[in-house]
Amino acid sequence: MNDDKSDAIETMSFETALAELEKIVTDLERGEVPLERSVALYERGEKLKKRCETLLSQAEERVEKIRAGSDGNAAGAVPLDAE
Repeated sequence: MNDDKSDAIETMSFETALAELEKIVTDLERGEVPLERSVALYERGEKLKKRCETLLSQAEERVEKIRAGSDGNAAGAVPLDAE
């Protein structure tokens, strides 16, 4: 993978980052990738993993902000920055 794509990781959706991470894992598990490329793929995989973890954490925070109404159903959400 080239460095031009590194910046793109920061704007990837969870689904896109996860799909690319899964492909990297599959490629590395096959063991058919030269060592230097394996290291580069591993490094990119770490960045993709971090992106996925960040997006999941943000989603969890949003879910925690959902308020329940008197009937037990979701009544709305409080924006993350409204503290």
